Amino acid sequence: MVVVGALAVHAEQFRPGGELLSGNSPDVAVRYAAVFARLMAELADVTVAPPLPNPRWVRWDHTDSGVWPAIEFLDERDQSAVPAYVVDTADRVRKRMLAADPPCVLGHADFEAQNLRWSDGHVWAVHDWDSLAWQPEAALAGAACGAFVRSAGPPTLPPIESSAAFLAAYQDLRGRQFTVEEQEIAWAASLWRAAHDARWEALHGDTPVCGDAVRSQAAERLRRANA
Repeated sequence: MVVVGALAVHAEQFRPGGELLSGNSPDVAVRYAAVFARLMAELADVTVAPPLPNPRWVRWDHTDSGVWPAIEFLDERDQSAVPAYVVDTADRVRKRMLAADPPCVLGHADFEAQNLRWSDGHVWAVHDWDSLAWQPEAALAGAACGAFVRSAGPPTLPPIESSAAFLAAYQDLRGRQFTVEEQEIAWAASLWRAAHDARWEALHGDTPVCGDAVRSQAAERLRRANA
Protein backbone atom coordinates (compact mmCIF):
# COMPACT_ATOMS: atom_id res chain seq x y z
CA MET A 1 0.00 0.00 0.00
CA VAL A 2 1.25 3.49 -0.85
CA VAL A 3 -0.03 6.94 0.03
CA VAL A 4 -0.96 9.20 -2.89
CA GLY A 5 -2.03 12.60 -1.63
CA ALA A 6 -4.90 12.01 0.76
CA LEU A 7 -5.52 8.50 -0.56
CA ALA A 8 -4.16 5.12 0.44
CA VAL A 9 -3.74 2.98 -2.67
CA HIS A 10 -3.37 -0.79 -2.51
CA ALA A 11 -3.53 -3.73 -4.88
CA GLU A 12 -4.64 -7.30 -4.35
CA GLN A 13 -3.81 -10.47 -6.23
CA PHE A 14 -6.92 -12.10 -7.65
CA ARG A 15 -6.97 -15.82 -6.87
CA PRO A 16 -10.02 -17.42 -8.49
CA GLY A 17 -11.27 -20.80 -7.40
CA GLY A 18 -11.47 -22.43 -4.02
CA GLU A 19 -14.51 -23.34 -1.99
CA LEU A 20 -16.39 -21.98 0.99
CA LEU A 21 -15.79 -23.67 4.32
CA SER A 22 -19.19 -23.90 5.95
CA GLY A 23 -20.15 -24.91 9.47
CA ASN A 24 -20.21 -23.41 12.94
CA SER A 25 -18.73 -26.21 15.04
CA PRO A 26 -15.74 -25.73 17.36
CA ASP A 27 -13.59 -27.71 14.90
CA VAL A 28 -14.45 -25.33 12.08
CA ALA A 29 -13.86 -22.37 14.40
CA VAL A 30 -10.34 -23.60 15.13
CA ARG A 31 -9.56 -23.77 11.40
CA TYR A 32 -10.68 -20.19 10.95
CA ALA A 33 -8.75 -19.10 14.04
CA ALA A 34 -5.56 -20.54 12.56
CA VAL A 35 -5.97 -18.38 9.46
CA PHE A 36 -6.77 -15.28 11.48
CA ALA A 37 -3.72 -15.82 13.70
CA ARG A 38 -1.54 -16.14 10.60
CA LEU A 39 -2.97 -12.94 9.12
CA MET A 40 -2.45 -11.00 12.34
CA ALA A 41 1.14 -12.20 12.57
CA GLU A 42 1.85 -11.06 9.02
CA LEU A 43 0.09 -7.72 9.48
CA ALA A 44 2.24 -7.02 12.55
CA ASP A 45 5.11 -6.29 10.16
CA VAL A 46 3.10 -3.84 8.04
CA THR A 47 3.72 -0.18 8.82
CA VAL A 48 1.01 2.16 7.56
CA ALA A 49 -0.98 5.05 8.92
CA PRO A 50 -4.09 3.83 10.81
CA PRO A 51 -6.89 3.19 8.26
CA LEU A 52 -9.46 5.36 10.01
CA PRO A 53 -12.38 5.53 10.33
CA ASN A 54 -12.83 1.84 10.95
CA PRO A 55 -15.50 -0.06 8.97
CA ARG A 56 -18.98 0.83 10.20
CA TRP A 57 -19.77 -2.70 11.44
CA VAL A 58 -16.85 -2.62 13.93
CA ARG A 59 -16.89 1.11 14.65
CA TRP A 60 -17.69 0.81 18.35
CA ASP A 61 -14.84 3.29 18.97
CA HIS A 62 -16.58 6.16 17.17
CA THR A 63 -16.74 9.66 18.67
CA ASP A 64 -20.28 10.44 17.54
CA SER A 65 -23.09 11.08 19.99
CA GLY A 66 -25.21 8.12 20.99
CA VAL A 67 -24.60 4.39 20.89
CA TRP A 68 -24.22 3.94 17.15
CA PRO A 69 -21.75 5.58 14.79
CA ALA A 70 -23.27 8.22 12.53
CA ILE A 71 -24.29 6.41 9.32
CA GLU A 72 -26.69 8.58 7.37
CA PHE A 73 -28.50 5.89 5.38
CA LEU A 74 -29.27 4.03 8.62
CA ASP A 75 -29.87 7.05 10.84
CA GLU A 76 -32.57 8.42 8.52
CA ARG A 77 -34.74 5.36 9.15
CA ASP A 78 -37.21 4.92 12.01
CA GLN A 79 -35.02 4.03 14.99
CA SER A 80 -38.01 2.88 17.03
CA ALA A 81 -37.96 -0.29 14.94
CA VAL A 82 -34.77 -1.42 16.67
CA PRO A 83 -35.60 -3.66 19.66
CA ALA A 84 -34.60 -2.26 23.04
CA TYR A 85 -32.55 -5.36 23.85
CA VAL A 86 -30.38 -4.73 20.76
CA VAL A 87 -29.69 -1.13 21.77
CA ASP A 88 -29.01 -2.15 25.37
CA THR A 89 -26.59 -4.86 24.24
CA ALA A 90 -24.71 -2.45 21.99
CA ASP A 91 -24.55 0.16 24.74
CA ARG A 92 -23.16 -2.27 27.34
CA VAL A 93 -20.66 -3.71 24.87
CA ARG A 94 -19.41 -0.31 23.81
CA LYS A 95 -19.00 0.96 27.37
CA ARG A 96 -17.01 -2.15 28.28
CA MET A 97 -14.63 -1.77 25.36
CA LEU A 98 -14.17 1.96 25.81
CA ALA A 99 -13.30 1.42 29.48
CA ALA A 100 -10.08 -0.32 28.39
CA ASP A 101 -7.18 1.27 26.55
CA PRO A 102 -4.90 -1.42 25.09
CA PRO A 103 -2.68 -0.58 22.11
CA CYS A 104 -4.17 -0.80 18.63
CA VAL A 105 -2.92 -2.97 15.80
CA LEU A 106 -3.82 -3.49 12.15
CA GLY A 107 -6.29 -6.27 11.45
CA HIS A 108 -8.80 -7.70 8.99
CA ALA A 109 -12.21 -6.50 10.14
CA ASP A 110 -14.48 -8.50 7.83
CA PHE A 111 -13.23 -12.00 8.59
CA GLU A 112 -16.15 -14.18 7.60
CA ALA A 113 -16.69 -17.34 5.59
CA GLN A 114 -17.81 -15.57 2.43
CA ASN A 115 -14.51 -13.68 2.26
CA LEU A 116 -12.33 -16.81 2.37
CA ARG A 117 -11.82 -19.68 -0.04
CA TRP A 118 -10.30 -23.08 0.72
CA SER A 119 -8.65 -25.75 -1.43
CA ASP A 120 -7.61 -29.28 -0.39
CA GLY A 121 -8.22 -28.45 3.24
CA HIS A 122 -6.05 -25.32 3.22
CA VAL A 123 -6.94 -21.67 2.94
CA TRP A 124 -6.65 -20.58 -0.69
CA ALA A 125 -7.56 -16.88 -0.59
CA VAL A 126 -8.63 -14.18 1.84
CA HIS A 127 -10.61 -11.40 0.20
CA ASP A 128 -11.92 -7.96 1.22
CA TRP A 129 -8.66 -6.34 2.27
CA ASP A 130 -10.24 -2.90 2.07
CA SER A 131 -11.91 -3.77 5.39
CA LEU A 132 -8.86 -3.20 7.57
CA ALA A 133 -9.26 -1.73 11.04
CA TRP A 134 -7.01 -0.14 13.65
CA GLN A 135 -8.16 -1.56 16.98
CA PRO A 136 -6.92 -3.61 19.96
CA GLU A 137 -5.91 -7.14 18.99
CA ALA A 138 -8.43 -8.65 21.39
CA ALA A 139 -11.25 -6.62 19.82
CA LEU A 140 -10.27 -7.76 16.32
CA ALA A 141 -10.03 -11.40 17.39
CA GLY A 142 -13.33 -11.08 19.24
CA ALA A 143 -15.08 -9.64 16.20
CA ALA A 144 -13.70 -12.49 14.10
CA CYS A 145 -14.80 -15.18 16.59
CA GLY A 146 -18.34 -13.86 16.31
CA ALA A 147 -18.42 -13.42 12.54
CA PHE A 148 -16.45 -16.27 10.96
CA VAL A 149 -19.62 -18.27 10.17
CA ARG A 150 -21.16 -15.61 7.93
CA SER A 151 -21.61 -16.74 4.35
CA ALA A 152 -24.24 -16.06 1.69
CA GLY A 153 -27.22 -16.16 4.04
CA PRO A 154 -28.37 -13.68 6.68
CA PRO A 155 -25.66 -12.89 9.26
CA THR A 156 -25.82 -14.58 12.63
CA LEU A 157 -23.66 -15.65 15.57
CA PRO A 158 -21.91 -19.01 15.94
CA PRO A 159 -22.57 -21.06 19.08
CA ILE A 160 -20.82 -19.69 22.15
CA GLU A 161 -18.64 -22.80 22.45
CA SER A 162 -17.39 -22.21 18.90
CA SER A 163 -16.43 -18.61 19.65
CA ALA A 164 -14.63 -19.89 22.75
CA ALA A 165 -12.76 -22.49 20.67
CA PHE A 166 -11.77 -19.78 18.18
CA LEU A 167 -10.36 -17.52 20.89
CA ALA A 168 -8.49 -20.34 22.63
CA ALA A 169 -6.91 -21.54 19.39
CA TYR A 170 -6.04 -18.01 18.33
CA GLN A 171 -4.15 -17.32 21.54
CA ASP A 172 -2.32 -20.64 21.38
CA LEU A 173 -1.23 -20.02 17.81
CA ARG A 174 -0.14 -16.47 18.54
CA GLY A 175 1.86 -17.73 21.50
CA ARG A 176 0.36 -15.24 23.92
CA GLN A 177 -2.58 -15.61 26.26
CA PHE A 178 -4.90 -12.66 26.57
CA THR A 179 -5.13 -10.93 29.91
CA VAL A 180 -8.43 -11.09 31.79
CA GLU A 181 -9.28 -7.65 30.43
CA GLU A 182 -8.45 -8.68 26.89
CA GLN A 183 -10.62 -11.76 27.24
CA GLU A 184 -13.50 -9.50 28.24
CA ILE A 185 -12.85 -7.14 25.35
CA ALA A 186 -12.88 -10.06 22.94
CA TRP A 187 -16.24 -11.31 24.19
CA ALA A 188 -17.67 -7.80 24.06
CA ALA A 189 -16.44 -7.34 20.49
CA SER A 190 -18.06 -10.62 19.48
CA LEU A 191 -21.43 -9.01 20.23
CA TRP A 192 -20.94 -5.54 18.71
CA ARG A 193 -20.98 -6.80 15.13
CA ALA A 194 -24.07 -8.88 15.83
CA ALA A 195 -25.85 -5.92 17.44
CA HIS A 196 -24.99 -3.80 14.38
CA ASP A 197 -26.48 -6.46 12.09
CA ALA A 198 -29.54 -6.90 14.30
CA ARG A 199 -30.12 -3.15 14.03
CA TRP A 200 -29.72 -3.38 10.25
CA GLU A 201 -32.33 -6.15 10.09
CA ALA A 202 -34.80 -4.16 12.16
CA LEU A 203 -34.33 -0.94 10.19
CA HIS A 204 -34.84 -2.79 6.90
CA GLY A 205 -37.74 -4.93 8.08
CA ASP A 206 -35.79 -8.16 7.54
CA THR A 207 -36.37 -11.42 9.37
CA PRO A 208 -34.48 -11.05 12.69
CA VAL A 209 -32.02 -13.90 12.21
CA CYS A 210 -29.15 -12.05 13.87
CA GLY A 211 -31.59 -10.36 16.20
CA ASP A 212 -32.75 -13.74 17.50
CA ALA A 213 -29.12 -14.83 17.97
CA VAL A 214 -28.41 -11.70 19.98
CA ARG A 215 -31.53 -12.27 22.07
CA SER A 216 -30.51 -15.85 22.91
CA GLN A 217 -26.76 -15.33 23.40
CA ALA A 218 -26.34 -11.79 24.70
CA ALA A 219 -26.64 -12.63 28.40
CA GLU A 220 -23.82 -15.18 28.35
CA ARG A 221 -21.55 -13.17 26.07
CA LEU A 222 -22.11 -10.07 28.21
CA ARG A 223 -21.31 -12.10 31.32
CA ARG A 224 -18.02 -13.20 29.79
CA ALA A 225 -17.35 -9.60 28.79
CA ASN A 226 -18.07 -8.37 32.32
CA ALA A 227 -20.36 -5.82 30.70
